[in-house]
Amino acid sequence: MALFIRQNEDRSKLQERLAAELREKAKARAEEAGGRPDGVTDSSYLKDTKTTTSLAWVWVVVAVIALGLFVFYIIGSIK
Repeated sequence: MALFIRQNEDRSKLQERLAAELREKAKARAEEAGGRPDGVTDSSYLKDTKTTTSLAWVWVVVAVIALGLFVFYIIGSIK
């Protein structure tokens, strides 16, 4: 029984050591990636863009009406 317990202790020590090594590797990778852009807030394509105005819902309504008229036209031409 004592050997079985000792084997479990060795495994946990090995697992702890591997976990510590993986944490160190992850920390090193995170430090390397610290200078990289995140691709959203610091992208160059956002440089001259504007935020959406309060009239954006009007364009959505116009698009829905146009889609409805197109579907109505297609259904009418089938008959």
